[in-house]
Amino acid sequence: MSTLPKTFLTPEQYLEIERQAERKSEYFNGEMFAMAGAKEAHNLLVANLMGRLHEQLRSRPCRVYPSDMRVRLSATGLYTYPHVIAVCGQPRFLDDQKDTLLNPDLIVAVLSPSTEAYDRGRKFEQYKSLESLREYLLVASDRVHADLYARQTDGRWLLTSADRMEDSLALESVGAQLTLADLYEKVELPA
Repeated sequence: MSTLPKTFLTPEQYLEIERQAERKSEYFNGEMFAMAGAKEAHNLLVANLMGRLHEQLRSRPCRVYPSDMRVRLSATGLYTYPHVIAVCGQPRFLDDQKDTLLNPDLIVAVLSPSTEAYDRGRKFEQYKSLESLREYLLVASDRVHADLYARQTDGRWLLTSADRMEDSLALESVGAQLTLADLYEKVELPA
């Protein structure tokens, strides 16, 4: 058993390393966590989400970012890479590098069996600290299912679920509509 002490990084040290790294890592409480690659279904879902959102938001003052855009949660210190992010209005960044977003309106996570509990639990708890965040969409990659959490004016989160291809979800935070048939287009799910 190793008794080597852990090395803790400051956020500044993390950003210096991360901005030169070939692979992405999240950061929390002084530690970096490498991110794994994803399977085809996961990648197709992200591509479909990006395409549908871009198509609907292109003529509006909204921006859609893929998973290479880092998000910082000031209240908790988490630096993370959501699968899809949307901002309507002026995006705010950590610094002039413009690679760390501070004010997403919508965050989308494509779930895998290994990360689902974290994305639904501890990560969502931290996302709730983002004052700008109005909606959090979770899309399953192993079955047809999506959960949309929408922040209410009193601070509570309202859950809307969809699990049929003909179902659709209204993303009021960005003024978009997504059908599950569009999201799961060409996605082969396990039997």
